Amino acid sequence: MTTGSESFEVRAPAAFAVPMPAAGLADYLELTKPRLSCLSMLTALVGYLAAGPRPSLGQILLVMAGTSLAAGGVAALNQYLECDTDARMNRTRTRPLPSGRIAPGSAYVLGAGMCFTGVALLFAKVNGLSALLTGLTIVCYLFIYTPAKRWSRWSTEIGAVSGALPPLIGWAAGADRLSTLGWILFGVLFFWQIPHFMAVAWTYRRDYAAVNFPMLPVRDEEGSKVAAWSFINTVLLVIVSLLPAWLGFCSWVYGGTAAALGAGFLVLAGRFLRPAGRDLAARRLFFGSITYLPLLLAALVIDRAFF
Repeated sequence: MTTGSESFEVRAPAAFAVPMPAAGLADYLELTKPRLSCLSMLTALVGYLAAGPRPSLGQILLVMAGTSLAAGGVAALNQYLECDTDARMNRTRTRPLPSGRIAPGSAYVLGAGMCFTGVALLFAKVNGLSALLTGLTIVCYLFIYTPAKRWSRWSTEIGAVSGALPPLIGWAAGADRLSTLGWILFGVLFFWQIPHFMAVAWTYRRDYAAVNFPMLPVRDEEGSKVAAWSFINTVLLVIVSLLPAWLGFCSWVYGGTAAALGAGFLVLAGRFLRPAGRDLAARRLFFGSITYLPLLLAALVIDRAFF
């Protein structure tokens, strides 16, 4: 791990010095972080459907394929860049690179190839704007967020920018332009990521401290600032999530659903503020966040289609 005063370099763990077993398909799949890649693909699809074009199965499949390839490639390249710190954290040391199941060079080739193919596919078969936004997402994640984790307290917020771009990719694919509702979806994804990741980072704060990542949950040993920042961003999330109804992009069927889901999310974030039982509250906030987002986005797509 490096700090702000040290150079940013990747040091292969000692496991790479011994002969490595042949990697299987499951190892390469794990390298692409399929759950996170699926989230990027689904939020891009939400952006495409919310943009309002008559759904085209062929176009939907192209958007899904392009964003999935790019997201999986970014995940592989991120692990290539962070194999040194992954090897020193309990939660990540069994990943394909630090465990030695996949060689760093293979991960690099796979990741770069997937990123290039995803952007090229969107450019050739969808439109230039969606390809441009996909390329911007890749650059933000790999060249800004990934190194920022080693020196910046604000790395989570920096990473939330790249994590919020997939709905804009989908919107650009569907409308060939960006507009207000597309940016609202960006805001929803941005603010949702803060309490979601703060809950994760608080749970695994000792792992992050072991590699000297200077994120807020490492610096704030009591957790009061972590919980307060999570709550503030949850409030902002709820406000932004209601904008589609307030501005007339959706009916109050969506608005009522967003309000109910937001109220539940605020309760979980509020419990995280209490010093007693903060670890349990963090886990509940995490699971609440992964329930909240798909329900909210499904409500928006259904409302846009039928109301």
